[in-house]
Amino acid sequence: MARVALVTGGTRGIGAAISKALKAAGYNVAANYCGNDAAAEKFKAETGIPVFKWDVSSFEASVEGVKTVEAALGAVEILVNNAGITRDGAFHKMTIEQWSAVTSTNLGSLFNVTRQVIEGMRGRKFGRIINISSVNGQKGQFGQVNYSAAKAGDLGFTRALALENARGGITVNAICPGYINTEMVQAVPKEVLEKNILPLIPVNRLGEPEEIARAVVFLAADDAGFITGSTLSINGGQSMT
Repeated sequence: MARVALVTGGTRGIGAAISKALKAAGYNVAANYCGNDAAAEKFKAETGIPVFKWDVSSFEASVEGVKTVEAALGAVEILVNNAGITRDGAFHKMTIEQWSAVTSTNLGSLFNVTRQVIEGMRGRKFGRIINISSVNGQKGQFGQVNYSAAKAGDLGFTRALALENARGGITVNAICPGYINTEMVQAVPKEVLEKNILPLIPVNRLGEPEEIARAVVFLAADDAGFITGSTLSINGGQSMT
């Protein structure tokens, strides 16, 4: 029986690549999304992966959302906390709405969704939790105090949860992507990309979503059980820690 994998923010960008790679590796995948119905339906039609709509920043919605996934596919054994948003702005001008939206989605969702599956994983003595953080959670970024704080919080969440569950067959790891060739980065003006971003990346290119997805598949495997509490940086050498 194929293991069930849930990917939050799993129908676009890095999340879509992760969902497709997990399916190709033999997992029974559920892709969560929040807002873009047209993109989700297109993704479902192209991949055959079922999609489930709820806002992961809401605990109550996550309770019901995970229940729906497990009723349809079975118990979640692989969880990829990938959903994330940006609401950039210099901190001295940042609104409480910008702060709360980003921290609730990028950090709060880890509690909201993981809390729904962790007891089942503990009972079955198996689980893989993979949190998608960011290079900017490691080094900080101008105009992203909210985003950097949330993504740094993801790393503390990863280490502490890994410690609590290491004896129970559950691994918890994080991946920190750098600049990846997604719609969000493609929206950056070409001159800004070439002048201000690419020169900071030693390999001199953007990463591809599939490069993040391959790392997720590696960490999700049954035989990756000795890797926990780790952070895998995939940023082309932009930040070496």
